[in-house]
Amino acid sequence: MEKQAMTRAILDAKKARGMRWTEIADQIGMSPVWTASLALGESSAPEDIAQKLCAVLDLGDDVADALQVCPLKGQWMDKTVPTDPMIYRFYEIMAVYGPAVKACVHEEFGDGIMSAIDFKMDVEREPDPKGDRVKIVMSGKFLPYVRW
Repeated sequence: MEKQAMTRAILDAKKARGMRWTEIADQIGMSPVWTASLALGESSAPEDIAQKLCAVLDLGDDVADALQVCPLKGQWMDKTVPTDPMIYRFYEIMAVYGPAVKACVHEEFGDGIMSAIDFKMDVEREPDPKGDRVKIVMSGKFLPYVRW
């Protein structure tokens, strides 16, 4: 099964069951953004996680097998790649997790966007025994799309 067909099967099953990414994530023991990224074909899962997700959504082994295949990430994005290493990492993050974050935001707030004008971002150092981590917190006002 190709990743596109896998994603369609997962999204159809999720919708049919009226489930949210948070519910699925809780049942498979993973985060909602990562779970959505997996379902959208931007991540791969070990066999146990793939089997758990398929059990939650009552999907077959063909889907579980496809979930375990390493994806070609970021195929949905424009192909102009930034050259600055720090900016490239943000590009990479959006290539891998952008569709999943978008899906989670839309599920929580509805059809709209996060403002980059009414927006805050904090960068913090997070001590870690394995090496300090960069913690970035973004907060933007939700702007629903207007219908007319």
